[in-house]
Amino acid sequence: MKKIVVLLIMLSVSFSYAQDNKEPKLEKKGDLTHITYFHDNGEISQIGMFNAEGKVHGEWKMYDTNGKKIALGSYDNGKKVGKWFFWEGESLKEVDYIDSRIVSVNKWDNKTKVAINNK
Repeated sequence: MKKIVVLLIMLSVSFSYAQDNKEPKLEKKGDLTHITYFHDNGEISQIGMFNAEGKVHGEWKMYDTNGKKIALGSYDNGKKVGKWFFWEGESLKEVDYIDSRIVSVNKWDNKTKVAINNK
């Protein structure tokens, strides 16, 4: 009887672990493959695309385990390009890339004044 109880516990633990395992979701659109990765808790971890050569390409978004966006940027044929944004607590970091090389970095926090032109 004791062995059966232990076996049932082991099976229920392994079954619940298998349900929590989140495999990436793939969707083919033309030459691009859209992919969504998940955290163990089911929240989206990353959303992006791969080109026909299997290199990251286009917009890429990353999220923490609570679903809050932590990074946003673009790839061009496997290389980081343009402006990337990284949210870190109460601050925002803007990093400019050319061919995966950092060109400039700007950082703002909630104390930084930003000029807004409403015209």
